[in-house]
Amino acid sequence: MPFDRDTEIGGPSARFPHTRHSAIASARSDQPAERERAYSSIVSGYWKPAYKYIRIQWNRSNEDAKDLTQAFFAAAFEKNYFQAYDSSKGSFRNFLRTCLDAFVSKQDQAAARLKRGGGAAVIPLDFESAEGELQALPIPSGMSTEEFFYKEWVRHLFSAAVESLREECEAAGRQQHFILLERYDLDQTAASYDELARELNIPVTTVTNHLAWARRRFRRLVLDAIREVTGSDDEFQKEARQLLGGGAV
Repeated sequence: MPFDRDTEIGGPSARFPHTRHSAIASARSDQPAERERAYSSIVSGYWKPAYKYIRIQWNRSNEDAKDLTQAFFAAAFEKNYFQAYDSSKGSFRNFLRTCLDAFVSKQDQAAARLKRGGGAAVIPLDFESAEGELQALPIPSGMSTEEFFYKEWVRHLFSAAVESLREECEAAGRQQHFILLERYDLDQTAASYDELARELNIPVTTVTNHLAWARRRFRRLVLDAIREVTGSDDEFQKEARQLLGGGAV
């Protein structure tokens, strides 16, 4: 997802604000409702990279990867896999990938297959979209398992933030803000602010102001998503710098 022109999403003077509480910490809560909310956030942030990872790195079929993804997150919740995470030993993303590798390595296709609706709760996940994205992408060559998982995590995180911003703009009557961001930063189909101003029949200053708002809001959505699925403030800041640039808190 390109942001390589003159965006201000993560400029050199930008600082990362403290955002909502990490789902990784909440997964250890004594409150069942809080643990369930945390689990849902972790699944939301990682299920698609996990599915694609199983498909490519473990060479599993579409159906087997679906079942293994469902089984992994169900087992992670039931057996409290994520409580063993130690932020001093690395990122939560790598911890989750290591857990996933260990889980898949212990399964064969027959044992891994879930009978949907026949025991463990089935998590509603849009596997069709994940498979469509996978088929549209070139199969990585010479890429490490860690690099592949990270790449797909970033793709999923940014795509989810874009969709959240689209929905937010539609609900608030700011469709033009999103269109400008989409045309100039995401798809890069517009060559200049002047071109956008002429097409939408608005002043260039309006283009500038609307883009600035959309970029700030997009950046906030990305930061909130990163905070949710990182296990410490140090990890949050490292991931945020890598994705958006900017200074530490």
